[in-house]
Amino acid sequence: IDSTTIENGAFKLKLPTLDKQYLGFVSIEGARTNLPYIAENSPVNMTIYKDSMRTSIVSGGPNNTIFSDYIAHVLETNKKVTANQMAAQEAMSKDENADITIFKTVNEELLENDKLYKMTIAKEHPKSMVAVMALTDLTNIKTIPITEIKSMFAALSPEVKSTPLGKNLSQMLASKGATELGSAAPSFSAPTPQGDMLALKDALGKVTIVDFWASWCKPCRVENPNVVRIYEKYHDKGLNIIGVSLDKQNAKQRWIKAIEDDNLTWQHVSNLQFWQEPVAKQYNVRAIPATFILDENGVIIAKNLRGQALEDKMAELLD
Repeated sequence: IDSTTIENGAFKLKLPTLDKQYLGFVSIEGARTNLPYIAENSPVNMTIYKDSMRTSIVSGGPNNTIFSDYIAHVLETNKKVTANQMAAQEAMSKDENADITIFKTVNEELLENDKLYKMTIAKEHPKSMVAVMALTDLTNIKTIPITEIKSMFAALSPEVKSTPLGKNLSQMLASKGATELGSAAPSFSAPTPQGDMLALKDALGKVTIVDFWASWCKPCRVENPNVVRIYEKYHDKGLNIIGVSLDKQNAKQRWIKAIEDDNLTWQHVSNLQFWQEPVAKQYNVRAIPATFILDENGVIIAKNLRGQALEDKMAELLD
């Protein structure tokens, strides 16, 4: 947009009049990083430290004030999380189990505060580009349901949504599959081992696990005893499971034998089409084991939990 030289430690740039905000960057020759700012038809003041661009200060206009606070929050949170993780690693090397639990709790609190801060930014500043940045970060770190992010994005001003960052986020949200947390699980109907058709809606319990596996999948077979134990513990409290096998067309008997050998007493379906299994495609499954946990309305509330994490989730939902 413009370039200039620094004289006596100062410089000036001429920015054009805008019809909408945009995210701009100042590059200093010889510096390793750029300095971001928000152009918003207001004079912008910058105090730049060439050897420490992250500590530079940008002010001028309401959006740059919000942006500066946002950047400071992100940097401080990352700093605390990194320091806490390093301390946890040191405690682990000394086998200090009590301290490890404390570090885990601290990290969870830091990340929860970060999530709430970004949600507040999005809700309280719907006319600022910083709201788009906060929602983009929330989308990438996947800490809240995609449906909630879409709702907050819809509440932003048309001007903000039409910026390049807004358009990028809009495309990102549109591309999110039907199996994001908070989405209704894709409905399906597939053959059982007996040849009958079973629909997902007819297999739903208070909580339902859609479990993608196969007789040839060693990690699946290793995990099966844990799933059996959890099913026996929670089935009477409302847990249902529907197994979806990615076995091959000529392996129906292997599929049935694996069900019997592993004592998988819940319902099962498969079209026996290996990686072309239609249900797996609907759920965008590209590796197994893969699990989707649904509530009583068929909404996805968790994914890909195994071992103790799966049992803890069932305890949370059903105990």
